Amino acid sequence: MKMKKTLVSLGVFSAVMTASVSASAADIEIRIAHGSSPQFHMHKALEKFEDIVEQRSDQRINITIFPSGQIAGDTGMVEAVLAGSVEMAVEPPSFFAKWDSAFEVAELPFIYPNKEVAFKVLNSEAGDILMDRLNDLDLTGLGWMEMGQRVLTNNVRPVSSPEDIQGIKLRTMKVPTHIAAFEALGANPTPMNFGEVYAGLQVNVIDGQENPISQIYTQKFHEVQEFMTLTDHVLALYLPVINKSFYDQLSQDDQSLLREAMAEAIEYDFTLIEEENSQYIQEIEASGVEVIALSDEQRQAFVDAVQPAREEFRARVGGDIYDVWMNKVSEFSSQ
Repeated sequence: MKMKKTLVSLGVFSAVMTASVSASAADIEIRIAHGSSPQFHMHKALEKFEDIVEQRSDQRINITIFPSGQIAGDTGMVEAVLAGSVEMAVEPPSFFAKWDSAFEVAELPFIYPNKEVAFKVLNSEAGDILMDRLNDLDLTGLGWMEMGQRVLTNNVRPVSSPEDIQGIKLRTMKVPTHIAAFEALGANPTPMNFGEVYAGLQVNVIDGQENPISQIYTQKFHEVQEFMTLTDHVLALYLPVINKSFYDQLSQDDQSLLREAMAEAIEYDFTLIEEENSQYIQEIEASGVEVIALSDEQRQAFVDAVQPAREEFRARVGGDIYDVWMNKVSEFSSQ
């Protein structure tokens, strides 16, 4: 079995130099930065991408993956791609809002009825608008990867209606649209660094949190929570990007290879997520957590309660792209 080139380093320079040496026999080197652990499904999907590209290029192209934020944190990985320190990064669309607020539209709360509709929108003309806007940043998007649907946990009470969430002190990401949605629901949204969440739940600094199921399980949040509601309020995404100037210098065959390999890696990622979620929900429930699945009518009550925040969403991302996006949501929801 080929040893994966997943590098762990104390610094950017030494890590990148190590990758350069290992790739000396290859014609093309592509270094990929991301913030998740090597155990996370997205990293495993990138390893699939690595295998496909290297095998089908007869090792002309060398892929090296830098996980766990080794290259930089948050938007710093995107900046590293822009600077050419690495060729690729895989980050949530919200991180690109630093340069263009339109990228927040893909992960707005309670806008998709289900994951199937979401990916139809992402892979439609609406998603193409965001891909085109990446070009203005000297980036090229290679597709849409899934982190998972965000769900709610807490220690106060079972949540099956907007009334149940009233007053709950809920950790959220530092994303204004997410904060606005939970304020509209009557919760007390409390932004907090991810690394502080477990301790915050353990000592009751916060009552609950919201994350994809895989994060809840792997970070062991369920050990310090009593209730989990499958709200699926945000489809958390990853956006793999490559430096456009670098990409444009590749042959059309190599460009096609990268896109085909990423498409296969994304399908593999979908499979991993479905398998993991089913297993994780069972294990979370077996640990003593009460898991609440919402009916369509119950979830619609949350959607309706967030309505007052929608104009704020529209203003933040821009009315033009918001309207196109929501029209596509309506179109695919009615099919």
